[in-house]
Amino acid sequence: MLKRREFLINASLALGALALAPTFAFEAKKRAIGIQLWTLRDTLPKDVKGVLAQVGKAGFTEVETFGYSAAQGFFGASVRDFKLMLDDNGLRATSNHFDFNSIIKEGSTDVVKTYIETANVLGSEYVTVPYIVSELRGTTADAYKKLAMQINKVGQLCKDGGLKLAYHNHDFEFTKFGATNGYEILLNETDKSLVDFEMDLYWVVRSGNDPLQLFEKYPGRFTMWHVKDMDKTNPDWNAEIGTGTIDFKSIFAQAELSGMKRFFLEHESNYKPNPIESAISSLKYIKKNLI
Repeated sequence: MLKRREFLINASLALGALALAPTFAFEAKKRAIGIQLWTLRDTLPKDVKGVLAQVGKAGFTEVETFGYSAAQGFFGASVRDFKLMLDDNGLRATSNHFDFNSIIKEGSTDVVKTYIETANVLGSEYVTVPYIVSELRGTTADAYKKLAMQINKVGQLCKDGGLKLAYHNHDFEFTKFGATNGYEILLNETDKSLVDFEMDLYWVVRSGNDPLQLFEKYPGRFTMWHVKDMDKTNPDWNAEIGTGTIDFKSIFAQAELSGMKRFFLEHESNYKPNPIESAISSLKYIKKNLI
């Protein structure tokens, strides 16, 4: 039989655990906040070290790269030096936007080996297809099916290299082909075990589609997101997160259905305010309202 003192101690510990439980639950739901470095495209090439320091100081913990070339690395910084700069600022490049147009045009996957090596040096998880130029992506359903086959091929190479391939959308993928569109063809024709999708929420909404409907139709396929808002007066413009027209709260509420593992804030080329200050403003909104 428990003595009164032992009972009180055990009861106190149990109550303490209950009091802490919500805190632990909240912490478990917290997500890393990433930034697509294209947001800082005007300043990054001129001062890689300084801009990455700004990114880390702002409170970002992950980045998605752009601008890599085999000849110059990241804007003149070698891949290993770039990794050291990331480490110095508490940053991790979890995804990388690499140029895939030459792969589509030439049909050769030789350059993919370089992408895989670079991503592994950085400690990344994803190699991402960012954009296919109009003359290469085609204007027919068959062209998108052919593109899906090429993406699957690269996806297998990435898997063999310990990485995952992802496809990032714009609005042109939603061109209609009868009852379907280019994006649905890519989703249906790519192998789930080889290819994930990085949903650009702005471009989905801009195209007149609903991210939530896509989550429901293709659950678990959208493991990464680009988070950028749409200006209230001109939909061609971005806006700081929370000041535009996109309902991010309802979208983030369905993160599990989407399969979202990470997301990257992005302000694209039609966005003009001070890049880092605008990014910080969006970051604050995300921290306070979305995660």
